[in-house]
Amino acid sequence: MPAKRFSCGPIDKIFTRIGASDDLASGRSTFMVEMSETANILHNATRNSLILMDEIGRGTSTFDGLSLAWACADHLSRQTQAYTLFATHYFELTSLAEEHSGIANIHLDAIEHGDSIVFLHAVKPGPASQSYGLQVAALAGVPRSVIENARRKLHKLENQAVREPLQAVEINQFDIFASPEPHPALSLLESIQPDDLSPKQALEFLYQLKNSMDLN
Repeated sequence: MPAKRFSCGPIDKIFTRIGASDDLASGRSTFMVEMSETANILHNATRNSLILMDEIGRGTSTFDGLSLAWACADHLSRQTQAYTLFATHYFELTSLAEEHSGIANIHLDAIEHGDSIVFLHAVKPGPASQSYGLQVAALAGVPRSVIENARRKLHKLENQAVREPLQAVEINQFDIFASPEPHPALSLLESIQPDDLSPKQALEFLYQLKNSMDLN
């Protein structure tokens, strides 16, 4: 049901990045179309703009797409500061709410009923607790045998992620945004002034450097 009334502050422009397809006539892929529209928003939106963005980064590899989506959301919060609705299936982006006071996570509520799902269209605070990709695929008519095969593969990937947390691809990707720990050898190199070392001290330092490399 549409709203009976609506009020808001001044809006100079409305920007949307929702849906995309190949632009074959211009020789542009889906991802190029997506990035062109995103670039237009990042360059031209102001603090008084309304921005609606959906699934940024889905047209490329997981890490590239996640990194681009994260950077775009971060830029919109830090630089543009416009009112923005940013829909994504990258759960890792929910951590931005902990870094920016102007970002809040919300999700649409849903109820599972057996192997199906009912979307309630009710907005709830916080990130979604799970993804409903398999249920939506079933609703769309994907054969049951394919859904069951996907479910088995999903369980295998989830179990592998639990056993090998450092190698998890979809379950644990926060580490790609963390700064790597410096190698002990680099710390040693940063702690010295080569011009101040005597030949004997330089030789002793080389042994220390070699030992730090052997430990790693």
